[in-house]
Amino acid sequence: MLEVLDLDLKIGKEEYQEAIPRLREELRDLQHAVRAAGVPVVVLFEGWNAAGKGDAINALVRPLDPRGFEVHTTQAPTVEEQFHPFLWRFSTLLPAKGKLVFWDRSWYRQMLEERVDGRLDRGGALAAGGEIREFERQLTDDGVALIKSWLHISRKEQERRLASMQSDRFERWRWTQPDWKKERAYKKYLEAAEEMLALTSTVNAPWKLVEAHSRRYRRVKIFEHLIGVLKGHLSRRGNGLKAMGPSTQTVEDIDEGIRSRGLRIEVDPQPSVLDRSDLSKRLDREDYEKQLSRLQQRLRDLEFECYGRRVASVVVYEGWDAAGKGGNIKRLTQELDPRGYQVVPITAPTLEEKTRHYLWRFWRQLPKAGHMTIFDRSWYGRVLVERVEGFACQEEWRRAYQEINEFERHLTAEGVVCVKFWLHLSPEEQLRRFQARERTPHKRFKLTSEDWRNRTRWNDYRRAVTEMIERTSTPYAPWTVVEAEDKLWARVKTLSTLVSTLEKHLGV
Repeated sequence: MLEVLDLDLKIGKEEYQEAIPRLREELRDLQHAVRAAGVPVVVLFEGWNAAGKGDAINALVRPLDPRGFEVHTTQAPTVEEQFHPFLWRFSTLLPAKGKLVFWDRSWYRQMLEERVDGRLDRGGALAAGGEIREFERQLTDDGVALIKSWLHISRKEQERRLASMQSDRFERWRWTQPDWKKERAYKKYLEAAEEMLALTSTVNAPWKLVEAHSRRYRRVKIFEHLIGVLKGHLSRRGNGLKAMGPSTQTVEDIDEGIRSRGLRIEVDPQPSVLDRSDLSKRLDREDYEKQLSRLQQRLRDLEFECYGRRVASVVVYEGWDAAGKGGNIKRLTQELDPRGYQVVPITAPTLEEKTRHYLWRFWRQLPKAGHMTIFDRSWYGRVLVERVEGFACQEEWRRAYQEINEFERHLTAEGVVCVKFWLHLSPEEQLRRFQARERTPHKRFKLTSEDWRNRTRWNDYRRAVTEMIERTSTPYAPWTVVEAEDKLWARVKTLSTLVSTLEKHLGV
């Protein structure tokens, strides 16, 4: 099966440069459609070491909203995971409806590595294959779009790539003696892979074989396959690209009374720390592009440095509705290895979360050593929305300032870097952005009656934000107020702040 693939397939540079922008735009639109249709998506990559699995995931997530996907890398099971059925650790990471999960290796690790090193005999491989088929059938029967790809390269090409990686300081940390041992067992892995693919390629979850010698060819084939599968899945469910937003939120759905009250806001003249922000700050496009590229590359270098030193970081985004948090996060993560960070969008707590201390759900999302977690809204909801809307009583939100400071002190005492941004803009600019969203079909889903209602309480939120910053900006976890009237300025400021903070922490 694998040995008959034509590994010399290529795509010309011009053809590639013409195709990729179109494919990125299609995939971005499909992410919105998947979200609107409530379809969970699992995309998993298996294949040889150095075949380009990480590069494939990087290429796919680049056009996506980072709040709508997660990336998981499967390593050897931990001691705790070994005490559970082998599919347990994957079941706990499955995506919610409307979300995407990418796996760099997955539940197939057992059928490959344990088969090669002798821990799993043929009978065990057949049993594992049966369990996986049942597991995947349960997922697809429940509406999950499951896309599986095997990236194939020759033994000679793998040897060349591994040798090249050994001389790259950003890659050599990934390869250890066990990796070289696997490379020397190429023939055994080939036999195990052929067996695995034959056992687990089913009608509901077929394997896509990808000739991975050429980066351009590999990327285009993977994009086209993912786009094709998602379009087919949505079509069978009766959800096409029209499910992207207007179907779930239209201008007519917005309460006109609330909207009219939000059109004009008189800002409370009471002084605020926010008044120190100069909202006239701007960047021209040329200067922005230069600074953005430089800062993104530097942040990528620091991501690898943090991984090597096992330094974890937490980045918190808070701000006014329509302040640009999503676009800001996207530019911050655009050049990062998605296997090293996670974006966590915070919504209203679930019933399970409400039965516990409000910080419990944030403890669960903290990064492991060497990784970064970016929170799109955070534990500060206790002193913002929960305070203003009355979801927390006065005693609860007043004591939260101390609890939050203690929580962040615990993190930083353990070596976690904590960076917090408040994206600030004027009510006039917010109104312009709300109205622009109303006029743009693929952005209407972002604007709801709740946004307009929150706007009518601008001064209540302004007082809450002021007290939040004054009482929780500490030497170990200070707030940075980002002037977000100009999105270009805001993106560069957050990136430069995070870069300088990490550099200071690492001493580089």
